[in-house]
Amino acid sequence: MIKKSKKVITAGLLSTLIGSYFVGGFAHADITPKQSSAKEKLEAYLKFTQILNVIETQYVDEVNTTDLVDKALKGMLNNLDAHSTFMDTKAYKDLNVQTKGEFGGLGISIGMKDGALTVIAPIDGTPAHKAGVLAGDIILKIDDKATIGIDIDESVKLMRGKPGTDVTLTIIRKREAKPLEVKITRDIIKIQSVYAKTIEENLLYLHITSFDQKVVEDVQKAIKEHKNTHGIVLDLRNNPGGLLDQAVGLVDLFVENGVIVSQKGRAAIENIEYKATKKNSDTKTPIVVLVNGGSASASEIVSGALQDFKRAIVVGEKTFGKGSVQVVMPVGTEEAVKLTVARYYLPSGRTIQAEGVIPDITVHLGKIEYIDDPVLLKEKELQKHLTNELEKINGDKKQENKKQLTESKENNATEVDDSIITEAHLYEDMQLKSAVDILKALIITNKGK
Repeated sequence: MIKKSKKVITAGLLSTLIGSYFVGGFAHADITPKQSSAKEKLEAYLKFTQILNVIETQYVDEVNTTDLVDKALKGMLNNLDAHSTFMDTKAYKDLNVQTKGEFGGLGISIGMKDGALTVIAPIDGTPAHKAGVLAGDIILKIDDKATIGIDIDESVKLMRGKPGTDVTLTIIRKREAKPLEVKITRDIIKIQSVYAKTIEENLLYLHITSFDQKVVEDVQKAIKEHKNTHGIVLDLRNNPGGLLDQAVGLVDLFVENGVIVSQKGRAAIENIEYKATKKNSDTKTPIVVLVNGGSASASEIVSGALQDFKRAIVVGEKTFGKGSVQVVMPVGTEEAVKLTVARYYLPSGRTIQAEGVIPDITVHLGKIEYIDDPVLLKEKELQKHLTNELEKINGDKKQENKKQLTESKENNATEVDDSIITEAHLYEDMQLKSAVDILKALIITNKGK
């Protein structure tokens, strides 16, 4: 989630709302709801206080007014959208601990989709990824706590904890007959965000797992090290997002002018445009971007912007649809409101929020079944075949021993090179194979120009 913290509400929220009628509105008039007149607003405030008074005096059990107001605020904010919430003293304190201290986590990004707590994506190499959690999984329970009716912040708090401790997620997964229980051991989350590999020597594969503060630097380094690159596959699958400036900076590497992404809210202060610059921009190298349902937020800004600029072909599946800006606004010193104040818009003016990015070419996850031509023998197979036939004729045991020794040496000398994506790897990943084929076509087209 891309977020920032600013602004202070100095007075109690309820008194501020009631007082606003008498002084003529909020300090920022442009964020006052236009659809409600001053009279309607006052009537609404009075209705709230009347009902609160009835509960205080006539409810069967004695109630605490502060608790009632806090619950009312939580309900009100949760009904705005999945990311807005009221933080009481404990929740606000937990937020400060999480942002300043060290804690154990699972390595997943979550969001609300159709009212359900949904895994946007597990991050590669983290406990959740190793335990088999998948993008699109719906989290039904966290240990014994049902997720129905609780917000994202509370869910995150339940999943975080002391490193080395366990948490059990009950998840609903598409095509599974019943809910699955996944036990995960919390750990300090350390992430490598950029993985660079080569395909057929002159194609560069860049897998970005999240947008941390070094993504642009690491991508520039990878491009510099692979000087003979004819095309780039940018893999943003299962990338839940991260820092906005890194998303903007990544797009800026490949375009030289125009608005990469704009942020628009009701308050003028929230209306911001992030523009491309000409400096060191590569506008020629063909690019294919891979996305799926686990690509969210910053990933959607990158893929959507490159798509709108017609700078890249986007391949894969529709992205998650997380494109809003949250601000944490303290209420006094011990409480806060986290409020959605703006949405992100791509260069074409379309929004990401709840819409996502639709690929230019849809390719679903899967493998490609490959069958060798039964008539033709490859060089390696032909050599073995001829050797075997010769041994049948000669019955030469020494030759057999020599063959075994040679094969043993060859097997021992074989090492897996993690920096190279082989043909076998491509056939295991239909989306990546399609991306490479499309990239080759783009390279040929560019040569024709």
